[in-house]
Parts: sequence; C-alpha cells; structure tokens
Amino acid sequence: MKERAAESTVRGKNTKNRWSPETNPKIMMENVTKGVIRNIEESKDSNRGYEERIKPQTLSTILGQETKQDEISVADMVKDLDTDKGGEEKTNDRETMKKTQESDDETSEKFKTSGETDKLKLEIEEEEKESRLVAGISLQHKTGGGEEITSVSQGNMEKPNTIKSIENNSTAEMAERKTNRTQASGKSKTMKLPENDTELTVKQNKVSSPQPPAKTPSVRQTKTNRSGKNKKSNKPKEKQRKKDNRTQKVSEKKVAIAPTYFPYFMDDYCPPECACYGRVVQCSDKGVDKVPYGIPYNARYILLMNNYIDSIQLDLLNEYVSMEFLVLSNNRLTDGAIEGAFEGIPALKRLYLDRNLLESVPTDLPVSLEALRLDNNRLTVMSEAAWAQCPNLLVLSLSNNSLGNGSDSLPKAVLSPLFNMRTLNLDHNQLTSVPLGLPLSIKELYLKGNLIEQFRGGVFNGISALIVLDLSANRLMNKGLLRQSLLNTTHLESLNLEDNRLKQVPRHLPRSLKTLNLEGNLISSIKKVTLSILKNLEHLGLARNKIFKVAPGAFKELPVLHQLDLCHNSLRQVPRELPQALHSVTLTHNRIESVPRDAFCWGNKSLSLSGLVRVQLEHNLIDMGKLDAQAFRCLRGSQVVHFY
Repeated sequence: MKERAAESTVRGKNTKNRWSPETNPKIMMENVTKGVIRNIEESKDSNRGYEERIKPQTLSTILGQETKQDEISVADMVKDLDTDKGGEEKTNDRETMKKTQESDDETSEKFKTSGETDKLKLEIEEEEKESRLVAGISLQHKTGGGEEITSVSQGNMEKPNTIKSIENNSTAEMAERKTNRTQASGKSKTMKLPENDTELTVKQNKVSSPQPPAKTPSVRQTKTNRSGKNKKSNKPKEKQRKKDNRTQKVSEKKVAIAPTYFPYFMDDYCPPECACYGRVVQCSDKGVDKVPYGIPYNARYILLMNNYIDSIQLDLLNEYVSMEFLVLSNNRLTDGAIEGAFEGIPALKRLYLDRNLLESVPTDLPVSLEALRLDNNRLTVMSEAAWAQCPNLLVLSLSNNSLGNGSDSLPKAVLSPLFNMRTLNLDHNQLTSVPLGLPLSIKELYLKGNLIEQFRGGVFNGISALIVLDLSANRLMNKGLLRQSLLNTTHLESLNLEDNRLKQVPRHLPRSLKTLNLEGNLISSIKKVTLSILKNLEHLGLARNKIFKVAPGAFKELPVLHQLDLCHNSLRQVPRELPQALHSVTLTHNRIESVPRDAFCWGNKSLSLSGLVRVQLEHNLIDMGKLDAQAFRCLRGSQVVHFY
C-alpha cells in the first residue's frame, strides 16, 4: 500500500501543474475536510442535550446492536459538498437535520457514543492523507446530478476508505443523498488519462429536473433501497454480458464456417422456375412476374413467353453476352418497363415482344438485332429514329397494331434506315395505302387486313427485290391497281389479292408471277387475253367469285400452270382447253351439268396421257347418264375424277 501510495505521489507531482485551483483534488480535499470537521463540531454541541436525554437502557440497546453501515467514499462526500455550495443549500441542510432529529427512534441506531466522534476525526485525517497520495491517479468528473467515482490503476480496482460511523445529522443527510444518487446511477463509462493511460470507470447519473427536499428515510430503509437498486442495476449488466457472450460465440461460428457458394448465373445453374437444356433456358408458362433470378450468363436462348412479367430491371440483361434469342411474348410489358433494357446486349439477334402493352417502338434496340416482333401491341405511330439503332434488322413484324389510325399511312421513308430488311409484316393495322419509300431490299411484304384502297407508284423508288406481296383482305378495286403500281416489282413471284373488291383480273401484272390468288373477289368472267402474259404462272386461285363464263382457251396460254381452283363459282360446264401441264383442278360447288370432249383431252396430244392426277367435280349438277366417255380418254384412270 505504501509503495503504491509513493508511486501515486510521484505521479501526482508530475500532473500538479495540470489542475486548476477549482479542480485540484488536493485543495478540494482540504476544503472538504475542514468543512466536515466544522460541521461535526457544531453537530456535537447541538446534540449534547440529546445525548444526556438518552436513558441507560436505550444506550445499552444501541450499543448492543451490530448494525451494518453503508459505505460512503470520501470522493462521494467531496462531490456532495461540492454540489451543495451556496447559502440556500446550507439552510436546507440545517432544516433537514432538524427534521431528522424528530424522526423514528431507529435513527439512534446509527450513533453509538460521542467518543466515536474523535475516531471519525482521525479517520478523516487519515483519509485526507491517503487522498493526497492517490490524487495522481483519481479522476474528479462533475455532472449535473452527482456521481460515484472509483479509481482504477493498471486494471485493478481499489475502493477508498469509508466512514463506518456517523453521528451528526448532516452526515445522515449526506448518506441519504449518496443513496439516492446510487439508485439513479446509469451505465458505466470508461475513460483514459492522457498521462498514464489508466482506465477509470465512472457511473454517471441521468440528468433530472430538481425536486423539493423529501424526509430523510431511516438507515435501514436506505440500506434496503440501496441493495434493491443494485439488484436492478446488475440485471441489465448481466443481460448485456450474456448478450455479448452470445454475439461473440456467433461471430466465432461465422468465422469457422466456410464461405457459402452462390451458383446463381453460373454455367451449371438453372433457376427453379425454369428448365434448362444445354444453353437453352425454358421459363415459359411458369406464371412468373419477373425475369427469374440467376439465369446463367452463358445462355443463348431464353424463353419467357406466356407469363406475367411487367418490368425488366435496367442493365439486367447486359451481362448475357452470349444471348442470341430472347422471347418475351404474351406478357405485360409497357414502354416504360423496357426502356433501356435491351440496349447493351451485344449478341442479341432475335427479340420477340409480341402480345404485350407497348404503344411505341423501342428506341434503344441493340445494333446486332436481326429480327424483331412487335405484333399484337398498341402501336399507333413510329418514327425514323426508332430504326436508326438497328441497321442490320432483317425481319420486322408489326402486325395487329393500330398503325395509320385509319386515316393516314405511315410517314414517307420512315423505314428507310432499314436498308438490309428482308421481311416486313404490317398485317391487320389501319393503313389506307401502302407506305411509300420502302427499302428496296424487302423481299416479303405483308399488308393483309388493312384498309388499303390503292397501291401507288412510289412504293418502291427503284427496282425492288420484292418476291412476295400480300394485299389480301383490303379494299382494293381495279382502279386502285394502276399500270405503275407494280412496275418496279420485276422479281415478284407471289401476289395475294384475296378478299378485295376486284371485278376482273387485274392487268399489267408482273411477268415473273408464279402464284396469283384472286379468291373472294367480285370477278364474273375470264377473258382469253387476261392471263396470256403470265407464262410463269404455276398456281391460280379464282375460288369464291361470281364467275359464270370462261372464254375457250383462257388458260391455254399458261404452259406451266399446275394448280387451278375454280370452286364456289357459277360455272355451267368445265372450262375448255385446260393447260396440259395441269396436275389438279378444283371445280366443286358450281352448277356444272356437262363436261366438253376437249376440256381435258384436246389437240394433237389428245391420245396421250394427261398429267392430271385429281379432278374434283363434287357438288354439281352432272347427270352421269349423259356424260361423254371420250371426255376422259386421256386421263390415267377413273380414280382421277371425283364426282361425289
């Protein structure tokens, strides 16, 4: 103890100059000690009469009882006296002492003999000396509500000496304050002194509003309250200690566990909502509302059709550097949901967005795109800028939208940036005329189910590579197909004019035609010179018209015609001099009553076998008893002709 005190004295000298007169522990202890001694002497004089009134029996009872006293550190007394500065607090102390004298007789148990007062003085003097030695390692910290200070040196905690017996009422009041402050003590806080890095534990009170002075409780009551509060204050500490231990154990377990392997987006991973076959990921018809998480980055074909997907996260698809085919058909995608979603996909070639809720053509399509399907959406307009990002587009399908709005066609040359396009599908829109300035590279043009009434000459500004043209189910009349309409379509092979309003076979058709469909029109007769220029025609459809008359030899000049369909008309006999290269002829649902001898077998080759393999004459008015057998002499057998 002496060595430690000596060491503390040396440290105290080194730090002497750092304390101000108001906060220097040495000066404060001297002032406190003098004040305590003065109060004790005054209390002794005032209590002499009280001691004389104590009966011998009462005194012996008090002396015979062994009461355990609460320990109050000198540091606490210093703090109490420091906070009780001013005349008002001294007055309160005197009033409190007077009230304490009138309290329960149990207070007398706290006092033994007047001789103990001298002992108290000696203890205070010893405490003062020891405090001077310990001042170098103790900490004086002021707070609004008072506090309990405990000195800690090198991790070992030492409690200061305590006053074991108190006689005067002023000391009892201080004990009460100490008890109340101990009950309101808060969490401990650890601090370090800059000189010796010594940690000090300070139990700091919560700041509370001032309250009127209360009656001083008995010593036993104070002891009970003190112990009860200690139990309550210890419980949170024990809970916190247990919690810290659990946290430490959990952290140790986490360190011991090996890092989890996340297979998402890896080559061998397949989302549970999907089925994977090599580099094909099939997620169609799964009822998902988002793109499944973790689709491998090396996937080439991702199928997500027939779901409820309503958004695509920005930059989600950019990591799929190998993806070539993405199908998002029949979902709930809108313009805002796909904005910027496809721009960064480097290898995407086919993108299917049909049967969604799009109102405009996406403007951020990838450069690598070759096929785009936007069928069955709500498209009304398109701009040239929409196609500037994908000059390599080969197939564009925009069917079943509202393009044109029924009053106007598309802007001129709106598709001109697509100079490599091969197929354009504009079926079932509201176009009133064929768009002008189409790319000359187009080989297949589908305009079925619009409101087109005319095919103007400026559709192709130059020789077109067009091979297939479908204008069926429109409102075309003969005056809508002018001489220059198909002038530049010198490579056209298939022309579909079904279900229009034509009254005769159009003239000025390209000589390159191989298939001509005129079914479902208002044609009533076929003239001989009408089809004479179509030397390459192989398939001719004239069903569902009103044809009742066909000029003899009207089809004779079609040397390579293989298939002829004249069903559902008003013919009364089989047309004469049908082409000898014909393989199939359909004449069902007419009013045919006879078969001319030169219908199938005519000319110098009338005795040779015909190339016909199927002649359909069902649902006519033929009388089998009046048929001329010579009319079928060149056929390969009776099984070729079907009457029923």
